[in-house]
Amino acid sequence: MAARNYGQYCGVTTAVELIGERWAMLIIRDLLVGARRYTDLKQGLPRIPTNILATRLRELQESGIVRRAPYKGRGPIYELTPYGRALEPIVLALGRWGFAAMGEPGEGDVITPDSLTMALRTAFQPEVAAGMPAVDYELHVADVSLRVQVAGGGLTVIPLAPAPPPVGGRLPDAAPDLVFAAGPGIRNVIAGSLTPGDAIDSGVVHVLAGDEALLERFAATFHIDTPVVPAPRSELGA
Repeated sequence: MAARNYGQYCGVTTAVELIGERWAMLIIRDLLVGARRYTDLKQGLPRIPTNILATRLRELQESGIVRRAPYKGRGPIYELTPYGRALEPIVLALGRWGFAAMGEPGEGDVITPDSLTMALRTAFQPEVAAGMPAVDYELHVADVSLRVQVAGGGLTVIPLAPAPPPVGGRLPDAAPDLVFAAGPGIRNVIAGSLTPGDAIDSGVVHVLAGDEALLERFAATFHIDTPVVPAPRSELGA
């Protein structure tokens, strides 16, 4: 457990003591995508100091959330334990809650393969997908490229070069049904405040190959209902 102790006998308090230290949740987020080597984690979290990454990994191991394991003679990997993987629905729920307040990206903000993968998993609607034919997308956002395969209510996301695939993963063989590129404005399509047609017309989304009508299916399959975020009191004249 991390050194910070709030002195309260409460499950929420214990959770905050276990995973509330700076960077811990983002390490867990990336490990929810798949097992990672130390260098993969550092690459996916470019602003984390090396000593802090090492400290957080040690704390998460001591708490039983992460374990360190050998991988095919190529050095150790870090992966979530079953206890750590139980955080997945919590992390996805936090992502949906935070989505409403994201706004525009700040200067220097980056998108990584793991952060975009988790964003898609956050927005994925398996019940909707289950009633639709299988589809294979190739999505480009900033410098990140992903293959996004939806079939039978299931979701598979695989990063494309130059990002490494998850440990033990493999790239798809068939060509995608739709290839498109988007900027941060894609969140408005996911929120439902911008239709796929308007996103294409306004340049938020660029269809590079395939059937652009499939963007409607993408918007239905990846959707987050966003609550209204109250304005700060200073903006209300308080």
